Amino acid sequence: MNIYRVRLPRIAAAAAVWAATATGALAQPSQSQADYIMGPQDVLTITSYDQPELSGRFTVETDGTFTYPFIGRVRAGGVTLRAFEEDVKRQLVEQGFFMRPQMTVVVSGYKSQKIFIVGEVRQPGAYPLSGDMPLIEALALAGSTSPGASGEVVIAHARGDKAERVSLRDMETGLAPLALLTGGDTVFVLRAENVFVFGYVKNPGAYLLHAETMVLQALSLAGGLTDRAASSRIDVVRIANGQKRTFRVALTDLVEPGDTIVVPQRFF
Repeated sequence: MNIYRVRLPRIAAAAAVWAATATGALAQPSQSQADYIMGPQDVLTITSYDQPELSGRFTVETDGTFTYPFIGRVRAGGVTLRAFEEDVKRQLVEQGFFMRPQMTVVVSGYKSQKIFIVGEVRQPGAYPLSGDMPLIEALALAGSTSPGASGEVVIAHARGDKAERVSLRDMETGLAPLALLTGGDTVFVLRAENVFVFGYVKNPGAYLLHAETMVLQALSLAGGLTDRAASSRIDVVRIANGQKRTFRVALTDLVEPGDTIVVPQRFF
C-alpha cells in the first residue's frame, strides 16, 4: 500500500485552483477523460469542424445509445470516450459522408459514475466521476477537509481491492504517485484524534492532532509553558493494549493520539 503525505492547510488552496479550472470549457479531453467509460445519462458535446449541423449535445440513453445525424443509433455506453470518437469517425467515412472527418467529443455532463466522500469534509455526499480522478480533486469537490480532519483517509475501492489507508501529508510534494479513484469508490476522511495537555501550561485541555507532532508542538497548542513549569521533567501517560504506562519524554519526542502530557512544577 502506498502512503502519500501533504500539508492539510494547502488542500483548500489546491482545491480552489482545481475548482476554478474545472469550471472552464474543455476544448480537448484530457488523458483520463479520453479513457473514461461512458454510461447512461452522460452528456456528450460533439463538435464537427466539417459540418456544423453535426455539432451538438447528446445524452446517452438508458440502453447506452443515442441517435446521431447521418449515422442513426450509435453506442456510447460501456466504451471509452476515445474509442467512441474513433468509431463515429469510422462510420462517417464508411458511409461516404467524409474522407477525413474533423471532430472532437468531450463529456460535458458526468452522470453515470459517482464516487462517495464522507467523514471530515465540508460537503459530504456523492459526486460525479470524470475519468480517473486524483484524490485531491475529490476533496476539492467536497469543499476540502474540515478543521477536525486528520492527516489520513481510507479509500474503499468498489472494484473489490483491499481498502487503502492513505496519509495526506506529502501528496503535494510529488514524492509518490497520486492516489486515483474510480467509479463507486468511497473516500472516508478520518477525524483527528486528541492529545491531552495538563499541568503548568497556559491553556490546559484536549487538542486535535493533524500530523506527526512533537511534545514541543503539543505544548505550543496549549499556549506554551508557564514560568513555573519544569521543562526537563515532562511525562507522558499512554494507554496501550489496556495497560497504562508513564514515562519521561524530551521536547523533540513524538506524541501519539490519546497521549496525556503532564507538565510538573519546577522546584525553584
